Amino acid sequence: MFYHRKELIQPVNVGKPDARFGTFLLEQFGGATGELTAALQYWVQSFHVENAGIRDMLQDIAMEEFSHLEMVGKLIAQHTSKIDQTAVYDAPLFKLKGNGPHFLDSQGACWTAAYINEGGNVVRDLRANIASEAGARQTYDALIGACDDKGTKQALTHLLTREITHANMFMKALDAMGKLTDPMFGNVPPDETVKLVFNLSHGEDVRGPWNEAPDFDYVADPQPKGGMPPAPVNPSDERQAETKTKAKSHKVR
Repeated sequence: MFYHRKELIQPVNVGKPDARFGTFLLEQFGGATGELTAALQYWVQSFHVENAGIRDMLQDIAMEEFSHLEMVGKLIAQHTSKIDQTAVYDAPLFKLKGNGPHFLDSQGACWTAAYINEGGNVVRDLRANIASEAGARQTYDALIGACDDKGTKQALTHLLTREITHANMFMKALDAMGKLTDPMFGNVPPDETVKLVFNLSHGEDVRGPWNEAPDFDYVADPQPKGGMPPAPVNPSDERQAETKTKAKSHKVR
């Protein structure tokens, strides 16, 4: 069951409408790192999770992301409220499609379900979610840097803050499963190369915990071990033509 409360989860008060900035805000409405993507991603993931606590967490965050989508939509609506007074080259998307939010990103590309990152494994999904929150946080950071309206900045700062909170929640869930720092998940055991790291970018090589013992075995001068691959077999039209030519030459003789 769903229901909607008309009050916003946090205030949205734009002091100086700027339709051009409204175009930038579309990135968080219909873009890859936007709130619609996050809300649908976490909601769909919840159907795959047996753990009741993690399932509930995903659903709670998904609903909050829908509330954030509403905030971004209201920001866009307020920033485009004077579109009739805006030069077409400052905000062509809104001049053509009308004011308010649309399922587009800041470049005019349509939202697509391909943005959603879910795979039916709770560890895999939680790790993907941490990356999703990081992408959204980075976008909000850029939006705040491009904005000079106090009310808009306050709303965007809140949205950025919640990305940090959600990432922390996903990390805590992974930690509770013992998977925060364990890269292994699933049922297929790795082969004997799992600890090998290869020095494949030669020059000023730098070592660190990502390629040092005891977790890794560093191969300073890796050598190929697969041998030469077999030659390709391609029964193409050209090959058939070549065979016919050879057969013809044999007849002439």
